[in-house]
Amino acid sequence: MKQQAKSLSSSLIGALLSVALLGTMGVTQAQQAKSNDNWQSGGTQLRSGADASLCWRDANWTPATAAADCDGALKPPAPTPTPRAAAPAPAPTPAPAPAPAVTSTKVTLLSDALFDFDKSVIKPEGTKKLSDLTAKLKGVTVEVIIVIGYTDSVGSLKYNKALSLRRAEAVKAFLVKNGVEANRVYTEGKAFADPVGDNKTAAGRALNRRTVVEVVGTRPVGN
Repeated sequence: MKQQAKSLSSSLIGALLSVALLGTMGVTQAQQAKSNDNWQSGGTQLRSGADASLCWRDANWTPATAAADCDGALKPPAPTPTPRAAAPAPAPTPAPAPAPAVTSTKVTLLSDALFDFDKSVIKPEGTKKLSDLTAKLKGVTVEVIIVIGYTDSVGSLKYNKALSLRRAEAVKAFLVKNGVEANRVYTEGKAFADPVGDNKTAAGRALNRRTVVEVVGTRPVGN
């Protein structure tokens, strides 16, 4: 009897071991039927949704155990982009040169200092005064020079107009000889128009016998 009981116990233990083994194999097979807690059928992920974009999950699913191609799975971090070298700063734009300053100069020269009485030939004393004027034009870009001759009221208007124009032309000729472009110089004879003194007195008439030179041009800033 003891031998039979021992044999029966051994058979029961073997049966229990077989059942446990079968159960373990079943669990293993069940685990193999799914991948990373997303269910599969025949090696294909079971999906749902109108566009089949959602994978079935079991109760143990986490993003870490999801199939790599299923929704919610952890994705490998994107590679850190290599920083680009900063572009060199553009060279600073040089400041524009200052525009030249416009200059306008008007010089009145008494005719008695430039010419003998009733003459239009420049005297040596007048040459010096005109040389001083041309020296002031150095560094000036001349746009225009206007030379206007005047006389006193002695004599006819026609005669004095011609005389005042000849004197203006004599001044122009001197300026051109000393480097001024001829097409920049304009002349006019106004006789005894626009008096600056009283033609009834000798002193006033002396003031009215004059030549006015007006220079318009530009001079570089700083000169």
